Amino acid sequence: MKVAVIGAGSWGSAIAWLLDSKGYVVRIWAREPEIAKGINETHRNAQYLTHITYSDRVTASSDISEVVSDVDAVVMVTPSIGVRSTAESMKEVLGVGYSREDMPVIILSKGVEGGTSYLMTDILEEVLGNPARIAALSGPNHAEEISKGLPSATTVAAHSPEVAHFFADLFATDFFRVYTNDDLTGVELCGAGKNVVAIACGIADGLGLGDNAKASLMTRGLAEMARLGQKMGANPMTYMGLAGMGDLIVTCTSQHSRNRALGEEVANGGTLRAFEERTHMVAEGAVACKTIKELAERKGVDVPLTNAVYSMLYENANLAEIMTALMARPQRAE
Repeated sequence: MKVAVIGAGSWGSAIAWLLDSKGYVVRIWAREPEIAKGINETHRNAQYLTHITYSDRVTASSDISEVVSDVDAVVMVTPSIGVRSTAESMKEVLGVGYSREDMPVIILSKGVEGGTSYLMTDILEEVLGNPARIAALSGPNHAEEISKGLPSATTVAAHSPEVAHFFADLFATDFFRVYTNDDLTGVELCGAGKNVVAIACGIADGLGLGDNAKASLMTRGLAEMARLGQKMGANPMTYMGLAGMGDLIVTCTSQHSRNRALGEEVANGGTLRAFEERTHMVAEGAVACKTIKELAERKGVDVPLTNAVYSMLYENANLAEIMTALMARPQRAE
């Protein structure tokens, strides 16, 4: 089995290591030629998860057509804002009417596209076609822990049960348990929405508001996520599972969560731009609070927490005033 991993950031590096540990031949696409060169020469990614050492089965290239042309499955792990352009660059190999139009493709990126309000699989379906072969993976899966073989579980969602089980078998190990789900919309919306809630929880941590406040933000954030999911036709039970509650807990509480860390930094006077420049990482929640806000407005869904995070990141709103306003909202039944 040969697998292409599209993206050489932390999550891409971790999933390439997992696949390598199972004995698969792995082809990594790295946007930066120097990262690809380093992987080929030293068997390490010099920028992300530098403790990982790959076997000789893992090679890398910055030529995406080369990476995907001779594999059996494609795993996409690029930032959500780059999914469409990356898919376009693979179209002449993977698109309908081309040589590999039936190749299974799974997306690990989490988000909603600005302008179209498409989920990540919607983008792949539009660009590459053949929706039946496309899947999404989401769950409480910090790359740092996966890359150390620590116990984790996740969910693979797809329209086709066969494709869902194919990818479940591809990723499953004795430390990485994989469940399947047919609620593709719910799984993807959970993955995008929890990042916004994590920023709010990071802000609460930075302001020293305590555990009660953080638990309240997580709970009401989940309710907000579920309202939007219901409007989009998602299964409410998905929000109680790994892609929903599971991922929400870890993203809002973990030391590894870049979205929670962004919120804490903003609460202490930092900025989104400075955070991303310092970490060399995209905080997906900063993108999602824009795109989920847009989607919610289209669907007529009330998302006060998302709106608050947007105001704090992009409108220089006073953090304490925003938190006070959230607490002062009219009383209502839970």
